[in-house]
Amino acid sequence: MTSSPTYEVTAASTSNVAQTDRYRIHYHDVGTGHPIVLLHGSGPGATGWSNFSPNIGHLAQNHRVIAVDMPGWGRSDTPNTTVGWDPVLDLMGLLDLLEIDRAALVGNSMGGMTSLGAAVRFPQRVSHLVTMGAPCPGANIFSPTGVSEGMKVLLQATREPSPENLKRLVQIMCYDQSLATDELAEVRYQAAIANRDHLDHFFAMFTNPKVPPFTEFFQLGSRVADITAPTLAIHGRDDRVLSYEHSLRLVSTVANSRLVLLNRCGHWAQIEHAAEFNRLVADFVGN
Repeated sequence: MTSSPTYEVTAASTSNVAQTDRYRIHYHDVGTGHPIVLLHGSGPGATGWSNFSPNIGHLAQNHRVIAVDMPGWGRSDTPNTTVGWDPVLDLMGLLDLLEIDRAALVGNSMGGMTSLGAAVRFPQRVSHLVTMGAPCPGANIFSPTGVSEGMKVLLQATREPSPENLKRLVQIMCYDQSLATDELAEVRYQAAIANRDHLDHFFAMFTNPKVPPFTEFFQLGSRVADITAPTLAIHGRDDRVLSYEHSLRLVSTVANSRLVLLNRCGHWAQIEHAAEFNRLVADFVGN
């Protein structure tokens, strides 16, 4: 495959908004070729741009790259009780508007959950599946003793978004603490406080028994074994949010799958090991 120069992209130059039949969704869109859809994780300040800024330009060399702010994050609408929260349906609605029949889905953490759900529920729409630091349905989804250390920090930062708590959040996400910069913490902090409704909605999923977290995902169960899309699981050996055992479970369940386990890597493989991540995804989707 011949590569073009990496796109010089900015958040502003790639910004777009779509109004689906469910919610208004903000996304970044750049490049041409087979679509790669980047789906961010959860937590305060998470957006398509903050999760994937080191990757978008590289992947856009040979692909159309779409980095989404899912409803409840970034500049997209906050989910409401009338429409409900179903990120898989929200993703399908956006792909329909963009006239994309099939795409490679690349999901970090919660974005990996959405990608898995889409591959089960809408297999004809998913050409390739890539997960990074993502859970796999099953017992003890966070850890055998309950919510993991990283999830505790994430929820604390959601309940009390402060510069200090966002700094703790980026620190626990990274193995290499030199990447947990004040600048990254500030970007996440500013994105978090831009919409308090987003934070309240996410926190309610863990505190309000009427709003159970990730209901659709938990219901996938054994259906994950039905996934036919070529699947690549990328996981940090030092992930303190979701153990790499989740990706081991995923590749033991999905027939056409493989695992890349990275030492000295936390929850954000696409940031901590950006160059390797970009090569892995570009080669995987290009073949």
